[in-house]
Amino acid sequence: MGTLNAAWSHGLSQPVDLCPERLRAMAEADTGLSRDSHDRDVFEAQLSLLLPALHEEARLTDFGRLVSHGSLLKVMKERLWMDAILADHPEIERIELAPPIFVVGSMRSGTTRIQRLLAGDPGFNALRFFEAQAPVPSPRCFRARSRGRADPRILQSRLILGLLASINPAILKVHPTGPLEVDEELGLLDQSLSSAMIEAQRRVPSFARHCEATDQTPAYRRMLLLLKLRTWFEGADPSKPYVLKTPQHMQDIVALHAVFPDSPLLFLHRDPVQLVASGASLAWNQMVIQSDDVDPHWIGREWLHKTGHRLATVSAVRAQIPARLQFDLTYGEVNADWRAAIARTYAFLGRDLTPATLAAMTRYVERAARDHRFASHRYRLEDFGLHPGEVQEQLSRWSVEAEPIAA
Repeated sequence: MGTLNAAWSHGLSQPVDLCPERLRAMAEADTGLSRDSHDRDVFEAQLSLLLPALHEEARLTDFGRLVSHGSLLKVMKERLWMDAILADHPEIERIELAPPIFVVGSMRSGTTRIQRLLAGDPGFNALRFFEAQAPVPSPRCFRARSRGRADPRILQSRLILGLLASINPAILKVHPTGPLEVDEELGLLDQSLSSAMIEAQRRVPSFARHCEATDQTPAYRRMLLLLKLRTWFEGADPSKPYVLKTPQHMQDIVALHAVFPDSPLLFLHRDPVQLVASGASLAWNQMVIQSDDVDPHWIGREWLHKTGHRLATVSAVRAQIPARLQFDLTYGEVNADWRAAIARTYAFLGRDLTPATLAAMTRYVERAARDHRFASHRYRLEDFGLHPGEVQEQLSRWSVEAEPIAA
């Protein structure tokens, strides 16, 4: 990124700064706000561990530092905007949301497909990519809405996705998406610096271990507030459940259930060898955008650990959650007959699967097949220094891919 160095050396652009005090000062100057009272201590504790990891472990390029700087500044500004909105509109916190439906599964287990299929039902709410990535509407969003114009976050998301694709074209093959596509709520958890997105994009093992060992309930409480904010801003019907998913819910299943005690949990399962290989490939494709020193063998070991940790956590906690809230699907059965898998899911949820909803889901499947025809995601476990036998030995105890689990 020589252009960045040249711009900095000639004073044409200010070098990025990952100092927390200066980041906070920039956020306050940009927003004209200084109040950030909601779970401030939790955010500061997360930040105090993330910043050293970015400096000492992440091996960031100049561009990687720029992205980290921008991401942190964005979160700080959004937290300030959110506090201001809640202060002006206390009715937001009083919104009663229907219990969301959570799709819970490892990276690359088919959670995106199930979420997007369910989101075809007009009886559900879902987050689109642009609002999942920027969950707090800025003053510009409010002005655009008042003038009947498109939300500026849509264009911003399109530009970000275009930039990522120009740097690493494979990234959108691994996880195809678009500004208006239904997507996961990682950006909501990122408001508390609790997002697994951080560790999937950068090498920060000390921060990852901290998040695995620390109660993330405050992050889920904020996520609930952000869902209420989105419902209010969009004028969405709060009686329609949100369909949500992100692999992070596996390691934070205790916090998720504590904040959403009545939410149904749809558990997705896939062969562990494929989970680790595909997850490692996703992480590698994201990390190479921000670092030119990415060790695929380290990623293999990290994602073997991460997959095992999440599977073990879910396995240990499920006995503490009412059985009536739990449902299991396998990657294989969804691949073989997604209509039958969805029919079983609707029976579990106690909802009618109407012809109109099934038609909408069919249109999504057909569109996805067209869009992804030339976007196959290729990966090999050996590319990441692992062998199938090693992965099976460590993770096979949690494998239920062989046959579907009855509802």
